[in-house]
Amino acid sequence: MSPLSQTILQDRAAAGRRLVESLLEYAHRPNVIVLALPRGGVPVAYEVATALGVRLDLMLVRKLGVPSNPEFAMGAIASGGIQILNEHALRAHPIEKAAFDAVVARETQELVRREQVYRGSRAPLQLKDQVVILVDDGLATGASMMAAIEAVRVQAPARIVVAVPVAPIETAEALRREVDELICPLIPDWLMSIGYWYMNFSQTSDKEVMDLLQRAWQREPG
Repeated sequence: MSPLSQTILQDRAAAGRRLVESLLEYAHRPNVIVLALPRGGVPVAYEVATALGVRLDLMLVRKLGVPSNPEFAMGAIASGGIQILNEHALRAHPIEKAAFDAVVARETQELVRREQVYRGSRAPLQLKDQVVILVDDGLATGASMMAAIEAVRVQAPARIVVAVPVAPIETAEALRREVDELICPLIPDWLMSIGYWYMNFSQTSDKEVMDLLQRAWQREPG
């Protein structure tokens, strides 16, 4: 078996189980909460929260894609009015204010939709003095995770941990400076794409997100 084949993740659930190995110190602690970045981060975070016996919830974040290349993040937004800009991307892909504002408006609308669909009438998150573990299925530029970190930080948590299966070295190092702990088992020099590191990287549906959340929330004490 080649070294590369040993690093490929089977799927998001397997990625979550791999992260657990480095998070065992947080198991069964009532002040710990795992926050998934939907949609792809939810199956990963579900495995983490289940194995650790801690709460699971969401951190709603939307990438702001460059209009000419939507997969390339020029920034991100998160719940609570948080907006992070990727200045390097904006210099490389200058866009007019109207086009930028249109992207922000569209992604804000989708963020609100997901908040309503996924969380419904569930009470807003209270993260003060909590240990928050932010989980996604992988990072490219890290813009979405940076927005998530800022959205958490304004609530004065006790500790912020980012746990992701894969991220390029420059993104990992940038995030490491922003949080108390970074867990990332795969840090390639060249990412190619997040999906490259998975055997199965099929799109996560709204239904899968809601099913996993309901399973997790049903286990919580009443």
